[in-house]
Amino acid sequence: MTKHLLQRIFTLLICVAAGSAFAQAWPAKPIRILVGYAPGGVTDIVARTVGQPLGDALGQSVVVENRPGAAGVIATELVAKAPPDGYTLLMYVDGNSMMSAAIKGLQHDPLKSFSQITLLGRGSLVLVVHPSFPASTLQELVQYAKANPGQMSFATPGKSGPQHLAFESLKVLGGFQAEHIPYKGGGQAIVDVVAGQVKVALLGLAPSLPHIKAGKLRAIAVTTRERSISLPDVPTIAESGFPGFEMAQWQGLVAPAGTPPAVVARLHAELVKIMRTPAVTEKLGSIGMDNSTSPSPGDFTQFVQKEINRWPALFKAAGLQPE
Repeated sequence: MTKHLLQRIFTLLICVAAGSAFAQAWPAKPIRILVGYAPGGVTDIVARTVGQPLGDALGQSVVVENRPGAAGVIATELVAKAPPDGYTLLMYVDGNSMMSAAIKGLQHDPLKSFSQITLLGRGSLVLVVHPSFPASTLQELVQYAKANPGQMSFATPGKSGPQHLAFESLKVLGGFQAEHIPYKGGGQAIVDVVAGQVKVALLGLAPSLPHIKAGKLRAIAVTTRERSISLPDVPTIAESGFPGFEMAQWQGLVAPAGTPPAVVARLHAELVKIMRTPAVTEKLGSIGMDNSTSPSPGDFTQFVQKEINRWPALFKAAGLQPE
């Protein structure tokens, strides 16, 4: 065995030992979870729902920080550039997997810039209208838009996100026009829609459900393949004249690439246990989300890769170009 090879083996052993010691000492200070959207939306709610029990399990505070802007890019790139020490995490959602198809000049790779941890639930998007809007079904909405060109606008939590893409797809399939009004998160969008400043919106169930149940918004359709358990009387878009239409939202958690595998494994294990607790399951159900998790961090990586691969063709079909 050569001296050079012995040195390499010795160095590797030192690195492994150091990584193991770090993982055993972690966490030694509070952990941040960055959310790329304003408070009140589904991503913010999921982060806060798991944040406190995660802190209890790890013996350290878990602080949720909202860094809205640029459709989630600001928070995403802050985490991508953060030290890979397990103290800065990111709520990684469906919109993150769309970024390479939607945005030019990204300063990160949506897959390789992160160590994927786990999925944290799936849910539906919902098409809602203000009660004053003259449509109770999706087909009536399409007819109104065609009969009143230039009169309809729609709100979403952000440009080039899943809600925006879903509505643009409807416009193409239905042959109608509507002006997009993007917000910095579902929580902000819902305020204007409930107030009637924007009459139509495609949002997550989390910010919409309380207002739907209170009669302040009318649910037209949900975007998933099957009806939502939270809104069993509301048809899917596929049922409403657009066969095969399907769009779901999902939440997950990632760390900067290079985070010690032992830290990632610990986070995964704790989050899987947390997501199965009755309190978390009940809370997620109340906002139209399930408690899906990934069998392993590697499974979540594969899931993210598949999601990234699916968007370019959908953007092209909807007539959207990267900006």
